[in-house]
Amino acid sequence: MSCESSICQVRATVMLYDDSSKRWVPSGSDSPALSRVHIYHNPSTHTFRVVGRKLQADQQVVINCPIIKGMKYNQATPNFHQWRDPKQVWGLNFSSKEDGATFSKAMTYALDALSGPAPPGTHTHCHLDWLLACFLREINQCC
Repeated sequence: MSCESSICQVRATVMLYDDSSKRWVPSGSDSPALSRVHIYHNPSTHTFRVVGRKLQADQQVVINCPIIKGMKYNQATPNFHQWRDPKQVWGLNFSSKEDGATFSKAMTYALDALSGPAPPGTHTHCHLDWLLACFLREINQCC
């Protein structure tokens, strides 16, 4: 069973760095659009990922990026943060400094958690309180 929980939710424009043109371009479209961006944590596998969906009606996924141990994360400004995965450089242009600070705290938490030893029970079975939280979240999503 896999159940992730969001450890942060912010609003930002998701950007990709285009090496050929040496500039930032919006992910998923030609024009910048705000997205709801989460950092998800899966305690059973001790993994984290950044997922963003456009706030527009189609809710297009514009980022689904694993957070990996040792990843370089840079807060270029209070409103713009960036990091590199094996394929590309991602950037988030936050709608507020508060969203930037919220994301930074969650990203730092994830990177710190990944740099330490895996918690007991990882890759085996889930804790009951975690299962209950997943169950309650599923109920809230369908009702």
